[in-house]
Amino acid sequence: MTATMNDTPENQPAPLADPVPAVTPAKKEKKEDSFPVFLVKLVLVVAIFRSFIFAPFNIPSESMLPRLENGDYLLAAKWPYGFSKYSLPFSLPLIPGRIMAGQPERGDVVIFKAPPGNDVDYIKRVIGIPGDTVQMIGGVLHLNGQAVPKERVEDFVIPVSPNTDCLSPEFAATEADGRQTCHYPQYRETLPGGKTYNVLDLGQRPVDDTPPVVVPEGDLFLMGDNRDNSMDSRFPAMEGGGIGLVPQENLVGRAAIMMWSTDGSANWFLPWTWFTAARWNRIGGTF
Repeated sequence: MTATMNDTPENQPAPLADPVPAVTPAKKEKKEDSFPVFLVKLVLVVAIFRSFIFAPFNIPSESMLPRLENGDYLLAAKWPYGFSKYSLPFSLPLIPGRIMAGQPERGDVVIFKAPPGNDVDYIKRVIGIPGDTVQMIGGVLHLNGQAVPKERVEDFVIPVSPNTDCLSPEFAATEADGRQTCHYPQYRETLPGGKTYNVLDLGQRPVDDTPPVVVPEGDLFLMGDNRDNSMDSRFPAMEGGGIGLVPQENLVGRAAIMMWSTDGSANWFLPWTWFTAARWNRIGGTF
């Protein structure tokens, strides 16, 4: 049987072209956050960082000489001892007690809120932990009835500056180049466990001899390294005075790294003094 023309491939109808997809408008890009929203996010990030990771603190006194000088700025690690309301900006009462608590070690340099006001940051060294008996005898620190080794080393010398003046004329000196400095007797203490640090001993003082104090559970006995120029746990807690035994709940953080230091001679209107006032050799030191 003869095929008709319509049966041949050449005469088959052409296939329809693929349908052209409908043109849809491009997806609208996400609108950028407004500046107020960005500002709120930035504040939240900074608040979280300062509350739970690191926070800056400045040193306004000489109670921690020779380790810390007036005009030092350091970062404190917030997590080693856990978190309490004192970890938060303005000590907001959002954390009950202390969570994720960690036990400080003897020799740690800690930032804390001092009783009774609990609104001012202090910095001291941990000397006694719960269960320890702390006593000063003849200017020598005793822990649990044993004298802490105290070795005389070279004098601590610090230049006179807007941030530093000699405690009394007996410590003042003039160097060969004419610079005015303060020379303080310096000693190296070694705590049980091997932690070493330097302290200043300026001579016989009333607090060179103290009664023994047993540190209760939950408290700390804290002292300044400038032993004769520090209102610390050797003195009863009072506003503007001693700190007594400090509750661990009052801890804010542990000193971690020195981020800046200035002798106080900078003038905002003289930009070059921003650099000449810096104590470059102190920046970056750890604790």
